[in-house]
Amino acid sequence: MSGRLALFRWPASLAALPGFPDLQPHWNLSPGASLLLLRGLDEQQRADLARWGLTPAWLTDLSRTPAHARAETLAEQPMFREAFRLRRGLVPINGFYEWRGVRKRPYWVCGEATLLNCAAIWEVYPVGDRQYLSLALVTRAAGEQRRPLLLDAQGQREWLATDTSVERLQALLQAPAPPLRERALAGLVNNPALDGPECLTPA
Repeated sequence: MSGRLALFRWPASLAALPGFPDLQPHWNLSPGASLLLLRGLDEQQRADLARWGLTPAWLTDLSRTPAHARAETLAEQPMFREAFRLRRGLVPINGFYEWRGVRKRPYWVCGEATLLNCAAIWEVYPVGDRQYLSLALVTRAAGEQRRPLLLDAQGQREWLATDTSVERLQALLQAPAPPLRERALAGLVNNPALDGPECLTPA
């Protein structure tokens, strides 16, 4: 499962979105980290930081904040179904990591373009007089690896739109994956405290 992401390079068009935070490059983002979340609000996109781990307002056990939501059960699970209907977003990344084999070698997975856009759902969690954003990444139906659900430009527009039909949303959950590139890595990224370009050191 895609438990580590990277966002270290982004275009000026993304940085120009309303709300775009003072974002630092990251090569090793784990659940619990702050991710860039794109949302469709007031007929336009905006960008915010959101904690990776979905936290609905009713949740009392904050140790149980899911980082992922499975595409095949997203519409039915009580934790996710309202956010799926009403609060959909995108998480731009440069790529993600997978570990494979008996010795769990890390691999870097990226696209042909600079950015991949992952489907996500989000929630607002109130703490006192402040409100915090949280999110879960949507993962594709089970296979050898549970990868993020990646959307093309048209899919991104439909995912963010408030008037997209349930039938079309269900179709997006089964969208074919774009072409991806893979590269075996040295083990430096295994250290979650390491967050620099050396994470991408080839094997």
